[in-house]
Amino acid sequence: MLKGISPLISPQLLSVLASMGHGDEIVLADAHFPAHSLSANVVRADGVHIADLLRGILPLFPLDEYVEYPLLMMAAVEGDTLDPAVEKAYCKAIATAHEGNIAIERLERFAFYERARAAFAIVQTGETAQYGNIILKKGVVR
Repeated sequence: MLKGISPLISPQLLSVLASMGHGDEIVLADAHFPAHSLSANVVRADGVHIADLLRGILPLFPLDEYVEYPLLMMAAVEGDTLDPAVEKAYCKAIATAHEGNIAIERLERFAFYERARAAFAIVQTGETAQYGNIILKKGVVR
């Protein structure tokens, strides 16, 4: 254990976060996400909800201020609907670490998968909310 670091952040995840550079992306994926099919760098966070993980990560992780959308989520497939409570919970968690409104872009499902394939790492969580995946783009520490 370390002071000031959420116990939800494993040593492996802490190492990944510290190893990332400006512009690198990390995916916080739900329990159904094909993480191992898309990346060799998968960190397990079984049983952890993404909003809780965001609250643990974001005090340590600067979001990229040089892009319009440092946060990306998956758009609903035609015929599905998004649960607004999911994004609301994420925005609430994000607001605890970042001032101001940070815009979230929605990507089509397969575009999201391609973006995830290029990510630095994927964190496979225990999140069960449909369309609960989110990508964070790392900024610089000021």
